[in-house]
Amino acid sequence: MTHITCTHAWLRRNLFADAISGMTTVLLLAGVLWWLPGLIDWVLLKAVFKADAAACHAVNHGGACWGVVAEKYRFILFGRYPHAEQWRPLLATVLLLSVIAASGLRLLAGRRLLATSALALPGFFLLMGGGYFGLGAVGSDQWGGLPLTLLLASMGMLLAFPLAIAVALGRQSGLPLLRGLCALYVELVRGVPLISVLFLASFLFPIILPQGFSIDVLLRVQAGIVLFAAAYLSETVRGGLQAVPAGQHDAAAALGLGHWQSMRCIILPQALRAVVPSVMNSAVSIFKDTSLVTVVSLYELTGSLSLALAGDAEWRSYHLEGYLFIGLIYWIGCYAMSRFSQGLEIGTGDSRLRS
Repeated sequence: MTHITCTHAWLRRNLFADAISGMTTVLLLAGVLWWLPGLIDWVLLKAVFKADAAACHAVNHGGACWGVVAEKYRFILFGRYPHAEQWRPLLATVLLLSVIAASGLRLLAGRRLLATSALALPGFFLLMGGGYFGLGAVGSDQWGGLPLTLLLASMGMLLAFPLAIAVALGRQSGLPLLRGLCALYVELVRGVPLISVLFLASFLFPIILPQGFSIDVLLRVQAGIVLFAAAYLSETVRGGLQAVPAGQHDAAAALGLGHWQSMRCIILPQALRAVVPSVMNSAVSIFKDTSLVTVVSLYELTGSLSLALAGDAEWRSYHLEGYLFIGLIYWIGCYAMSRFSQGLEIGTGDSRLRS
């Protein structure tokens, strides 16, 4: 009886609080009931799940052609990586995801996490690039799909975070020149879209390099993502620093701690705990923004799908199903990061209670 009462109270509070709220709820529910049967019919009942182009043509888009995913999934997930060697990007992806999952589930933390990451990242590059231990060399221009997406997102966040902290501290520095340079960097980067940064890194930067000297396009694009993400993250961290009460600075000084000691041991940990949701929001944005690298000829998930369908007339018209498959991958990744963020918030909240 108590459960029924609580449910009724929740419905009344959230869905039927007043006449407008109740009318909106009824209209939305009616729309869902009208739309849902057709969606189920297209997604499941009339769908083609086998890699049979003739069956998909026979349905004529009356049902989803999931056969395109069954036919092209390896190309979508691994791009132009040599077919016979695709066990390597698969293993590299599992290795990287395992470290990320272990940190999110708090199975690894502190020095153990740093040590594991120090082994996992070289292992990822060794598997992808090869050239050692009997593995054939595969150039970064052939990397693509999910491994490239994860690499750009994870390395972008990993490298941008310490740079963001340094820039945030620089903007609070007592040195006018340092403070001005950090502010100029942030305002310049935040004033342009990411796609322009990628174009600069991919096409303009090689022009200004000395003759005969070149940097791999993947490294240039990764550097552009890092610099772009760090500018936004630095403002998030700076907001956290400003949110720390002034009494904490006074308490650190009373304990005899110097500026950098108090910043490292007292101020910065509190600031970072306060901005966990915003930092994770930036991580989600970086993960999704990796799709823009297609414009500079790096074929992550969305780019790999375009390549997979561009040269195959039989499957070319079923791009919607392919994008829905990719969208599901992105949703799973973003949802996992949101759960990771909630775990961090609970963990930091528990640590504050214990302290």
